[in-house]
Amino acid sequence: MTPEELSSAVTHVLSEAVEAGELTVEIPETIIIERPKSRGHGDWASTVALQLAKKAGMAPRQLAELLAARLREAEGIAAVEIAGPGFINITLDAAAAGQLARTIVETGETFGHNEALAGHTINMEFVSANPTGPLHLGHTRWAALGDALARLLRASGAEVTSEYYINDAGNQMNVFAASVLARLHGEAVPEGGYPGEYTQELAQEALAARADLVDLPREEALPIVRELAYQAQFGQIKDTLAEFGVHFDVYFSEQSLHDDGKVAAAVETLRGQGHIEDRDGAVWLRTTDFGDDKDRVLFKADGEPTYFAADAAYYLSKRERGFEEKIYLLGADHHGYVVRLKAIAACAGDDPDRNIEILIGQLMSVKGAKLSKRAGNIIELADLITWLGADALRYTLARFPADSPIDIDPELLRSKTNDNPVFYVQYAHARACAAARNAVEAGVDRTGFDAALLSHTAEEELLAHLGKFPSVVARAAEMREPHRVARHLESIAAAYHSWYATCRMVPRAGEEITDTNRTRLWLNDATAQVLRNGLALLGVSAPERM
Repeated sequence: MTPEELSSAVTHVLSEAVEAGELTVEIPETIIIERPKSRGHGDWASTVALQLAKKAGMAPRQLAELLAARLREAEGIAAVEIAGPGFINITLDAAAAGQLARTIVETGETFGHNEALAGHTINMEFVSANPTGPLHLGHTRWAALGDALARLLRASGAEVTSEYYINDAGNQMNVFAASVLARLHGEAVPEGGYPGEYTQELAQEALAARADLVDLPREEALPIVRELAYQAQFGQIKDTLAEFGVHFDVYFSEQSLHDDGKVAAAVETLRGQGHIEDRDGAVWLRTTDFGDDKDRVLFKADGEPTYFAADAAYYLSKRERGFEEKIYLLGADHHGYVVRLKAIAACAGDDPDRNIEILIGQLMSVKGAKLSKRAGNIIELADLITWLGADALRYTLARFPADSPIDIDPELLRSKTNDNPVFYVQYAHARACAAARNAVEAGVDRTGFDAALLSHTAEEELLAHLGKFPSVVARAAEMREPHRVARHLESIAAAYHSWYATCRMVPRAGEEITDTNRTRLWLNDATAQVLRNGLALLGVSAPERM
């Protein structure tokens, strides 16, 4: 029995009590079931009586006794006790608790998936690095967290489109092209240009594509170089993301907003909402109407659109494409964007508290990381992957809240010890896979299953952690906090290692294979499945051998 099934049981007895006229109260949509702090207080606990007592016009303990009497009759519940002012402590019978092992194995890779966010249509933008250079340390955190969050949202029933906004418009692209063109002619990059050996590499790629570039007039060569270098650099960005296990559903070009007239159309849409003002020859959006510290210029007096105009057009594009909810994952230096992006939503007639969500990630650092030889002044993500490994990086970044700074210890991440969290969890999975192989070689299979046999304290503890997994996934998705999954996987790993050391799955030499051995194989395989599912949600591999 999972916490979700137990929650449904409590909801059912509440409904029965209301229908019987024993109390009058509105039944909550979800009743929280939690693990009690002390194992002696039962398997699970609920504070529903404390939450509803006032509305029901009853003392909390009186309401708890009323519900407990009905819960004691429910299938799979061995005992219900009332503690303190009205806590309901529930103990499952061994068969109900142990049945979870079989359920997990039979459910397979979808165990943990839930419908907490069913009906939500979400566009989630993250990374969105400028295509003027390689991905670096500053992009690494959101690449890991953004992809993990997209996986969690999908696992919780949401329809999610992950999107990369390509900043391929504006003067930065001209500076980028000029830098590559200078390299093509054997010159230093112009002042304010992009240094680093990678621009030299891009120049050679452009020349390989168009051998006549060096013979063309600079003005004619520049747009060609711009396009060739942009395509080559963005191809490298995609390759690095793929190596990191990150794939996007949509790559959206900022330039397309200008080419397709979307920027001008956005201004007219916002004008229709009554928040556009023409003054001093420029076109302004009155974002101060919605908490911004100053109004923002959309079109300058010379008729040129601003970056903010593209931001507004991009937001409206997401809405036009059917995304009711839009999540932006921005870096630590983008705090100022929060108010202005929410102001765009409000000016467009949307609810900024519901239709747009902006998450800010704090800085990360890596002890001993070296600047890239290619880029010259940054730490490249590709180098970090080679040095530390994609799994170690992704797991480490996923196990901390996004709003907390991180200083990564590379020696820890590279170590094969239990002090290294990713090794600890991956090793638990590999150990479970090895245990299963050994069991099969010894003649233990899953032809027998008796849930009541999983009655050892270590088995009850492991089953409790496994049972919480779906609710942890749902909560992590709702709170936008992938670290909840990582930390729970570590709890499962700890419970599994304890169980493995305590409960024999393979009989000793000369002993007969029993249903206890077979049933424990189900529990072993269930643990491996949950660890595998959880690691997949974080974009981390689950090796079968280490």
